[in-house]
Amino acid sequence: MPDAVQQHDVFHYNQAAWDRQARADCEWSRPVDAAGIAEARQGRVLARLTPGPLPAGWLDDARGLDILCLASGGGQQAPLLAAAGARVTVLDASAEQLARDRVVAEREGLELKLEQGDMRDLSRFADASFDCVFHPISNLYVPDVAPVWRKCFRALRSGGRLLASFYNPAAFVADRDSALMEQGLIRPRFSIPYADPAHLSEAELEAKRERGEALVFGHSLTELIGGQAAAGFLIAGFHEAWQPRPRFLIDRYLPAFIATWALKPA
Repeated sequence: MPDAVQQHDVFHYNQAAWDRQARADCEWSRPVDAAGIAEARQGRVLARLTPGPLPAGWLDDARGLDILCLASGGGQQAPLLAAAGARVTVLDASAEQLARDRVVAEREGLELKLEQGDMRDLSRFADASFDCVFHPISNLYVPDVAPVWRKCFRALRSGGRLLASFYNPAAFVADRDSALMEQGLIRPRFSIPYADPAHLSEAELEAKRERGEALVFGHSLTELIGGQAAAGFLIAGFHEAWQPRPRFLIDRYLPAFIATWALKPA
């Protein structure tokens, strides 16, 4: 698998793919409206890791916190956190996604610090720069998630929290043949950890490129949750959420999303 992954410039390929998706007005590139910002200004934390609200206690009050929105551009999470009173920095690979945050900030008079870069490289930030890293579903776009956890740990202050979400690894196992879905059949085809460059045929990869889709990687629970512990975090909260609009048949049978609250010990 590593050789197959190395043959692809994943970062720049996915960067361009997300620029295209943002220009196409995909779901995660639609800026929050003025009503949402007005509600957040009342002190409500409306930013989301999964389709539903954050679990109670995870981030009830953002006022005065330094928050890094990691790989979560698009004009949604960061403006909502800033409106709720946080000092927010956004780091995202896609200039188009960051442009959506800029639009909302200018429209609503919010202060956001926008940074373009790789979620695996937080070297531009000093040690202990943030109280919270908010990292909604995005690490499926990097081949190795371990550097993300390590860099988040370094960038957080003692007692800081990493709020992260990701797809249930089971979502990557099934064959995605539409004919099987129409028959109501789930046929296991792929193993975990999963990687588009390693598991798909050249024809399937070319089809993804033609559709402008990003390359994705299905990390194991050992990498996703055990990796946080290996980086030094303590898992303080765990949450599962169902896909409200199932994309794949398996989404109807198990929660598609997993979220964790990880704590950097004081």
